[in-house]
Amino acid sequence: MRVLVVGASGVIGARLVPQLLEQGHDVTGTSRSLAKAAQLRALGAQPAALDVLDAEAVRKAVAAARPGAIIFQATALAGTRFGRSLDKTFGPTNRLRTEGTDILLEAARAEGVPRFIAQSFASYRYAREGGWVKTEDDPLDPAPPASAQETNAAMAHLEQAVTGAGGVVLRYGGFYGEPHDPMVDGVRKRMMPVVGDGGGYTSFIHLYDAAAATVLALGHEGPVIYNIVDDEPAPMRDWLPALAEALGAKPPRHVPAWLGRMIAGEGLVATTEGRGASNAKAKRELGWTLRYPSWREGFGDTFGRQARSAA
Repeated sequence: MRVLVVGASGVIGARLVPQLLEQGHDVTGTSRSLAKAAQLRALGAQPAALDVLDAEAVRKAVAAARPGAIIFQATALAGTRFGRSLDKTFGPTNRLRTEGTDILLEAARAEGVPRFIAQSFASYRYAREGGWVKTEDDPLDPAPPASAQETNAAMAHLEQAVTGAGGVVLRYGGFYGEPHDPMVDGVRKRMMPVVGDGGGYTSFIHLYDAAAATVLALGHEGPVIYNIVDDEPAPMRDWLPALAEALGAKPPRHVPAWLGRMIAGEGLVATTEGRGASNAKAKRELGWTLRYPSWREGFGDTFGRQARSAA
């Protein structure tokens, strides 16, 4: 089908476009400016510049692309530095997930686009009680840290708007597989410690596997939410030392929870209380097979290769 990928030049879009083309889809890919046009054209997509917050421009872009599906992957995180406030870091992305989602959905309705798929997030969003691994039916955290409330609210808005319009929401795990991942730099510099007992869970997903699941989602109707994560949600005390080892870096430091909160703020509770997510529904309903079923082999293959190349 004809597919409009909004945010096609991002870390997942760059993996998604080639997989869509391999399946025979005709892809138009957008970026904020035509500076990325050559990159998108090299991937095989028809490039288009688009400001997702410009309603008139979005309407024209959707009308010109005549898509059978829109895949919304746009964020505003390139080059950002994560600090004490997640809301400050994600401020521009939160606008895309609220205003941008509404604008895109309105354009999709106006042009009769039957399928709409949007990016959301799984890790750290589920209620911090009960079991450590949550399904799509489990409740979200009713009281996220103060520094992340706007970010959580923006994702909730996106999910409600998209499923309300009959669309598909993909709650991705933490992405890895990007060569210039800021998390990698932090681990190499020993700036990411294990906080407290390191018991908070994280769910990861390699960018290739995230893109593969997104392609499969085109064949399924909503409204529906899927956790797009790997098979092994894991506590920080397990995955962080493994990542350091794969990078050939020194083991992470350990700091008590009270000190971590003093340095990084209350948002750090995600590393001590966060819940992971189950991918059982996505694997069952999408027929999804992962290249990297666990971050264990994914870290080793992705980052180990980088470490060997650097050496």
